[in-house]
Amino acid sequence: MAGETHTLPPKTQRLNRVVAGACLAFIGGMVGAAYASVPLYKLFCQVTGYGGTTQRVEQYSDKVLDRTITVRFDTNTSGGVAWEFAPVQRDITMKIGETVEAKFRVTNLFDQKGSGRATFNVSPEMAGAYFNKMECFCFTDTTLKAGETLDMPVVFYVDPAIVDVPELKDIKTITLSYTFFPIEGEKPVAEADKAAAAGASTTPDSKLGG
Repeated sequence: MAGETHTLPPKTQRLNRVVAGACLAFIGGMVGAAYASVPLYKLFCQVTGYGGTTQRVEQYSDKVLDRTITVRFDTNTSGGVAWEFAPVQRDITMKIGETVEAKFRVTNLFDQKGSGRATFNVSPEMAGAYFNKMECFCFTDTTLKAGETLDMPVVFYVDPAIVDVPELKDIKTITLSYTFFPIEGEKPVAEADKAAAAGASTTPDSKLGG
């Protein structure tokens, strides 16, 4: 009949409330996991060396093996960073456990100040868990004036425990790679050049010439 209402039994109402609460809890958990995933993933990489992530340490190695390993350096720029970036030495042959310093040199080739931030990785990836850095310029903001050159050190050693890993016990070479990216919010050089060119094409002189 018109206007007639139906009331659910109390048991059914309680069941519906339980189901609704469970759904809300699940959604809340998923949202929380999404926010936590990035720092947790970063921590996981730092602890395990997953993805070639190196380790940050505060102390020198207390053990040096009578066995050498070669560390090669690879440098790149991306995202329109107009910098010349290269290692002072292309590789270093060192004893496993020995602490050494490598220097990288970067020069701003553009005619105005620019900023960048370097990321890194190690290959083979499994070696990242045994590549210990005591000093590094990675993940820090670097700003260079037009034409400025800067030398940046990296202090590191290869953990002697690497020889106890079956997959790495015979390793002879590790590659440490760095890539400079523009800092978020910085306009890449390529875009800056386009903007400058567009501005020049709309000057009064260019309009008169057309």
